[in-house]
Amino acid sequence: MKNTIKHEINAHIDLVNSLHDLNKLILQCAQLCIDCINNGGKILLFGNGGSASDAQHIAAELVGRYKIDRKSLSALALNTDTSIITSISNDFGYEHVFARQIEGLAKNGDIAIGISTSGKSKNVTNALKIASKLNCKTIGLTGNYDDEMKKNCDINIAIASNDTARIQEMHILIGHIICQLIDQECS
Repeated sequence: MKNTIKHEINAHIDLVNSLHDLNKLILQCAQLCIDCINNGGKILLFGNGGSASDAQHIAAELVGRYKIDRKSLSALALNTDTSIITSISNDFGYEHVFARQIEGLAKNGDIAIGISTSGKSKNVTNALKIASKLNCKTIGLTGNYDDEMKKNCDINIAIASNDTARIQEMHILIGHIICQLIDQECS
């Protein structure tokens, strides 16, 4: 058991250290979000499973507060409204659950952030395609896969791992870093 704990911690630390290679992309994502907020836009986040939790977590940090008291910022996790999710899934299919919401809620200048460890979630890629058509900036958070999401993102941050747990840990760290940068510029 001790070996497992040590292995998991070391795997996490190694992957955190690899994030330094992504500094430029993280900064670009933060700047897109800052510009969006300063121009009166909103940030729409979405994902499935653990990625849904990350989307909801990041939206909460923006609407509520991250580290400092500041005005509430316009952010929404699209995976939280069960009535919308189930009605769209029933009427159009689960692959359209986020795209329909983007179609109804997004406007030119908003940001759509799709989160998928595999990068293969059809509902996430469909939403990013619609967001692009609506002139939203699109950001993807993925793992180390040759995925469809990359094709549909202005910026895609791919974590250099195939381990879902490690990818999710990096996604929330990146989300927190972006929230910190937003706090510094939008307070």
